[in-house]
Amino acid sequence: MTQPIELWYWPTPNGWKISIALEEMGLPYVVKPVNIGAGEQFESAFQAISPNGRVPAIVDPEGPDGRPLSIFESGAILQYLGAKSGRFYPSDVRAKAEVDQWLFWQVGGLGPMAGQTHHFRQYAPAMIKDQRQIAYGVQRYTNETHRLYGVLNRRLADRDYVAGDYSIADMAIWPWVLPKHQGQDLSEFPHLAAWMDRIGARPAVQAGRAVGEEQRANLAASGQAAEAARAVLFGQRGR
Repeated sequence: MTQPIELWYWPTPNGWKISIALEEMGLPYVVKPVNIGAGEQFESAFQAISPNGRVPAIVDPEGPDGRPLSIFESGAILQYLGAKSGRFYPSDVRAKAEVDQWLFWQVGGLGPMAGQTHHFRQYAPAMIKDQRQIAYGVQRYTNETHRLYGVLNRRLADRDYVAGDYSIADMAIWPWVLPKHQGQDLSEFPHLAAWMDRIGARPAVQAGRAVGEEQRANLAASGQAAEAARAVLFGQRGR
């Protein structure tokens, strides 16, 4: 490559998936910050790339036909980058199916369920005075995240990585296992805990996870800035 991939990004679990993948694959990239707490995801320049108004997104100036290609949705981005680099995403049909099913397990299961756990455990208490109104949401999503941790723990009982060799599926799942934010105790899931350490020790994972870390803000905090950011993030409707 002669031109870097544009990574439209904010330091969130979904963003970390892509910064980790780019580091692991050795693909050159430049970060285009999208401050989601300030509403930059609604700006026309970003929505031209990501119609859903969510980070991350990429623009590859050297697409497969030599023309720029933009992609949104983290799972689609990981598949594209894996195919482009020829790394961490097998071409063999059976091996690819193993990776794909665990990649989609994350984007359709762990990510949304853990995201709701974050919402009800971290953010809702700062917005709703009567905590009884959120008690069911806390219990529902904390329990579902616990179930998903169990699925992953069983999967890792006899293997080092979720789909055989280290792959984009591991890169997708790892950023979303955040036990302190999700009301979980990793001592209950020893195989998952070992996998977390195994992945977290990789230099490229550490580098990708650190991208933009200084820009993160505590959206569960008190104060006008955090309140305004929550209104942007959680008050969205169709426009």
